[in-house]
Amino acid sequence: MGDMDDDDDHDDEGGDGEALADQQMTTVSRHAFGDSERTAFSISIIENMKEDYGLFVWPCSIILAEYVWQQRLRFSGNRVVELGAGTCLPGLVAAKVGSFVTLTDDANRLEVLGLTWGVWDASIFSLHPQIILGADVLYDARAFDDLFATVAFLLQSNPGSVFITTYHNRSGHHLIEFLMVKWGLKCVKLLDGFSLLPSNKAARLNGNIQLAEIVLNHERIEETFSSGAG
Repeated sequence: MGDMDDDDDHDDEGGDGEALADQQMTTVSRHAFGDSERTAFSISIIENMKEDYGLFVWPCSIILAEYVWQQRLRFSGNRVVELGAGTCLPGLVAAKVGSFVTLTDDANRLEVLGLTWGVWDASIFSLHPQIILGADVLYDARAFDDLFATVAFLLQSNPGSVFITTYHNRSGHHLIEFLMVKWGLKCVKLLDGFSLLPSNKAARLNGNIQLAEIVLNHERIEETFSSGAG
């Protein structure tokens, strides 16, 4: 019996150790938005590096959220869809400034609308965004084509809509340009992400991050239809 008690004690210690490790992998980050004189609001995000890359607030998400805040009059009252929402910081800021927000992520996440890029199921037909957000969704080149297919469908289905994304300027930019042409899209604004941040936020981040606004290339679509008619 003594040996069994010892084993139980060891099991308990192991369980306690795992719980402590889980605790150490979990943190809460606070993100404030406002001007130099006062904070308008702040959002707290629970992050967990053990579970999933999507449960961490990456620099692209912070930059896109700041852009939403700076463009708050543009966002107020509009329908917004965030793709690959993860911790949802840009979408939450959009909601705080008056947008009607739908958060989407991979279909196995129950707390948001399941939307798998490149899959045409009921969820994508239910979306009617005026603004589409995507922070760091251009990280896996194998998913680029499906992502742009989804973005192109949403833009075509909702005339006048725009896709706003932040991404690390990696070696895949040539593939991004190719796929934009393939799917009839064009970039109408390209900014250095760090130029958007207040100095106190920029000092805590690093990387080469760009923000792009992407819309339908109507000239390209017209050329495609003209070629088909010919």
